[in-house]
Amino acid sequence: MTPAPRPLSSLGLSARGGLDPVITGITADSRAVKPGFLFAALPGVAVHGATYAMAALERGAAAVLTDAKGAALFQGPTVVAEDPREALARAAALWFGAQPATMVAVTGTNGKTSTATFCRQIWNLLGHAAINIGTTGVEGSWAAPSSHTTPDPVTLHAMLAAAAEAGVTHAAMEASSHGLDQRRLDGVRLKAGGWTNFTQDHLDYHKTFEAYFAAKAALFTRVLPPEAVAVLNLEDPALADFHPPQSLLTVGKHEADLHILGQRYDATGQDLRVSFRGVTHQLRLNLIGGFQAENVLMAAGLVIAAGEKPGDVFAVLPQLTGVRGRMQLAATRRNGATVFVDYAHTPDAIETALQALRPHVMGRIVVVFGAGGDRDTTKRPLMGAAAAKWADVAIVTDDNPRSEEPALIRAAILQAAPEATEVGDRAEAILRGVDALGPGDALLIAGKGHETGQVIKGDIYPFDDVEQASIAVAALDGVI
Repeated sequence: MTPAPRPLSSLGLSARGGLDPVITGITADSRAVKPGFLFAALPGVAVHGATYAMAALERGAAAVLTDAKGAALFQGPTVVAEDPREALARAAALWFGAQPATMVAVTGTNGKTSTATFCRQIWNLLGHAAINIGTTGVEGSWAAPSSHTTPDPVTLHAMLAAAAEAGVTHAAMEASSHGLDQRRLDGVRLKAGGWTNFTQDHLDYHKTFEAYFAAKAALFTRVLPPEAVAVLNLEDPALADFHPPQSLLTVGKHEADLHILGQRYDATGQDLRVSFRGVTHQLRLNLIGGFQAENVLMAAGLVIAAGEKPGDVFAVLPQLTGVRGRMQLAATRRNGATVFVDYAHTPDAIETALQALRPHVMGRIVVVFGAGGDRDTTKRPLMGAAAAKWADVAIVTDDNPRSEEPALIRAAILQAAPEATEVGDRAEAILRGVDALGPGDALLIAGKGHETGQVIKGDIYPFDDVEQASIAVAALDGVI
């Protein structure tokens, strides 16, 4: 449903000269401007959005939202904001209006998708119409595609309004560091926020660990209201000294509010004994990897913080299912060897995934992995070192090379993993990994997870790790 036209002032904005034009829509894309639209001319890395302000006005824009630098680039009805990204997000929230009544957000280097998905599953199992929004799109009681982990504010608030109109009452969001830094979540009404962990990633964008940490911390220092609840994983030492202004619910393996008392692994999952504020619960998780238990506890903490009864939450946890591309069992060979696909694409994620897989595997662990192009280059040898340390056999291949030369990316990884085998073609690398599996062995295909394409020199080629694993097993075991 398209919102009805309304005055600019109803969006918390005022134009120079006291103008209060009627707004018919909002966009940050000058090409999408229609008569009466508010055009957000945002500062960019290479070009300021105000460069396109005159084109937007010619298309009929009623006003242009920008900063002081942008306002100097054109003449016309202008809304000048100190932080135009934040102003856009809050205007979008007012423009679209409706949101699911109960919302939570989770940040962290790893585990966001699994945690958000588990939140949605828990709510669904408790009878609520719920969705999760993030890397895998919008999933659950209402579905929609999404090209970003955290969508731009106009897209996001349009999604939330449409979901609410469809009857969705609960939503869990992934809060990426880019999304937080660019104010995409401002204006979202949250009841709880979670932080899973903090390790190296995205330094190509944030430049320093301090800036990366501050971007994630903004979920609590800027977005989450004071009356909400902050849920922190105290197992991560980087979070131990972080003190958010909200009331706190802690998770972990020691003396946190919600912590693991005992954990036993087998080939298909794990048994847990957990304590929540002195009350013990025993449960079965049909999920591979100890880190998945941490994600489940984070999700349980967020759902409890958002208002559900603890006993009801723990009762449904055994019914949780794995997230697509997150330690997903992709295939099993006739000899019993297993093949898993995981999104692990940072040094810590590679190490965590391999360590987590070990208790479930009696034989060797083989890993096939690479690193993405046009991203943080410093993590490549660190990924190689993690694979060399924790896997028995490592095969270095291409991930999404993007505009870079794939061989140079592989070479950077191999500096720290000289014993690894180099196989550039990812399909061949997966085939070789599957072929290496003996009885009791396991293969981890890391890096792309749920993705169904490989980005090479500006083109996207169809590629699905789960599908390739199934094809390789079928071919080697004589099924095809």
